[in-house]
Amino acid sequence: MLRDAAETAAAGAQLATAVMPHLPKERAFRIYLSGDLGAGKTTMVRGFLRALGVSGHVRSPSYTLVETYQTAAATAVHADLYRIAAGTAAESLGLRDYDAGGHIWLIEWPDRGAGLPPADLLVTLAHHEAGRSLVVTAATSLGAEIEAQ
Repeated sequence: MLRDAAETAAAGAQLATAVMPHLPKERAFRIYLSGDLGAGKTTMVRGFLRALGVSGHVRSPSYTLVETYQTAAATAVHADLYRIAAGTAAESLGLRDYDAGGHIWLIEWPDRGAGLPPADLLVTLAHHEAGRSLVVTAATSLGAEIEAQ
């Protein structure tokens, strides 16, 4: 159980630390985040990006849809698909341009994007009286390596 935003960001940082040694060379590592509005998806991404060394403002891509962050370790692509029409093709967002080694996808509301490739990790956040629950599920063998840590 994550009690507050600080713990949610810390969980994002822990996830980044676990993911970095496992980046594939041939494609992006894909993390899809689900949860109700305000569940902490962007806060978790912010913690993830801080762990990669992003020091500037990390904004929610709710209106821009896609934000990229270049770090020494990887290029992180943060997308928020909440405002797109359900079933909009991922191709129209240009995400495939970032599907290469050294890239990490952090996609909020992935269920709205049609044609997204499979996630390596599925992150689900939910509201509870005591805070937020966090469930990380492996969706590929690469994700399973990280989940096993």
